[in-house]
Formats: sequence, structure tokens, C-alpha cells
Amino acid sequence: MTQYEKAMRPEDITRLFVERSNAGDAAGVAALYEQDAVMAYPPGSQTVGRRAIRELWEKVLAARPRFTPEEPLPTLISGDLALTSTPPRDGAGARAQVARRQPDGSWLRVLDQPEFVTPPGTGA
Repeated sequence: MTQYEKAMRPEDITRLFVERSNAGDAAGVAALYEQDAVMAYPPGSQTVGRRAIRELWEKVLAARPRFTPEEPLPTLISGDLALTSTPPRDGAGARAQVARRQPDGSWLRVLDQPEFVTPPGTGA
């Protein structure tokens, strides 16, 4: 099994996500999530569990998208939970993640909402 750099701060997860995604490393991206993590993607659905998240990223990364770091908003931390968020470069919507501190002091995502946009036809 590949040894990956651990996120020792909640903010490290985004940097590691960008690095691993741009390297085409779906397993490395999935390693940033807890075993039972929930990701709200594709839009309108949920991907549950590290294995399913890895399979999703294998499909996404097959198209070789290029990710660039986005300036984060301040992280909110309460005990072993952290809320991280970033406004997308295009200004449309937002992204938010909940990470949990692990027993070794590292952080993993437990909830990931990669896109906050108003769905068409909701009137919001």
C-alpha cells in the first residue's frame, strides 16, 4: 500500500487533493477521506465510503482535469471537527468540507460538499 503524506492541519487536505488529483491518483484522493465519508457528488446525489469515492475519482480523473488551489476561507475548528470552505475562482457557489482529527493527529474529510449552487428550477 502506498504511503501518503498526511494532512496535519485541516487546510492541508485541499493542497493534497489538488496535488493528487493533478497526478491522476484517485487512490491518493480517496485516502483523504474517512472510510465512511459522504461526498455530495455528482450534483444531486451522494457518494458514500472511501471505496466509492475512489471509484468516482477514477472516472473523473480519467479525463485528466487540471485543478488549481483556491484561496480558503478561515477554518472553523471545534474539538476534533473542522469546517473548511473555499469560494470557487469563478465566484459561482462555494465548497465546504467537514474534517475530523484522527487518533494520530492527522485530519481526514468526513463530509464533502464540493459544489454549493442553487439547482435550476428551485426558485432560490
